[in-house]
Amino acid sequence: MSQKYDITIKDIFSNMADDITAYFLGLTYTKTDELNIEFTKVEKRQSDIVLKCTTEKGDIAVHLEFQSDNDDKMPYRMLRYSLEIMEKYNLTSYQLVIYMGKNDLKMENKLDYNLGEENILDYRYKIIDVGTIKFLDITKTDYYDVYALLPIMDRERRKTEGEKYLKECVEAIKNIPIDINKKKDITFKAEILSGLVYSREVIERVFTEVMEMLRIEESEAYKMILEKGAKEKSLRIAKELLKEGMDINKIAKITELSIEEIKKLMN
Repeated sequence: MSQKYDITIKDIFSNMADDITAYFLGLTYTKTDELNIEFTKVEKRQSDIVLKCTTEKGDIAVHLEFQSDNDDKMPYRMLRYSLEIMEKYNLTSYQLVIYMGKNDLKMENKLDYNLGEENILDYRYKIIDVGTIKFLDITKTDYYDVYALLPIMDRERRKTEGEKYLKECVEAIKNIPIDINKKKDITFKAEILSGLVYSREVIERVFTEVMEMLRIEESEAYKMILEKGAKEKSLRIAKELLKEGMDINKIAKITELSIEEIKKLMN
């Protein structure tokens, strides 16, 4: 990745780190600090995300790297990063490479050799190919920040269904039961990441429509329509409960209508 893209990726994923770490690593931890690691000895580049976390095994560094293409030098880079983290912060690092490429993963996740008792290297780190994760594996969870990765997941469906799959991804994001501003943020990140696997024309068609829908949902007029629809439903329920002879106070509690509004229905 270019340095410019590295900066973009770090910005995209910095506030997703908790959900990514919990979902992909399954760690129980308390994040204590985000560490600023610049690998001056290595490549004069910054790591994507390094978090100091407190776990049941003590303090560790969780190191997340995001990769959009296959790099046969990745194991060497990751080992150097791990050593620099240990040297600078005296923390053991739990490392995860998140591969977001269009093609299948072809990178190794280890370095090893054995030249006798005093010359041994057995180094491993975790690597995940996002394209192998199924759409339904994510949408059945409440790790909503991870929904931003949906457009680059499920590689086989993505290749077979193309634009149809992307539409299903943005529809899933649109239906997340969260604050509208948070939903727009996830949609924006999903749109950027879609550029790794989709053409600009497809992305513009799909995301222009959903962003317009989100703007409508945010409008006061739309909120009034929803409120009106909810009010009419409550009035219909209240009428039926009155016919059954239910007490007015109970009806008010169930429907959230005022006593005066219910009394009007009795006339």
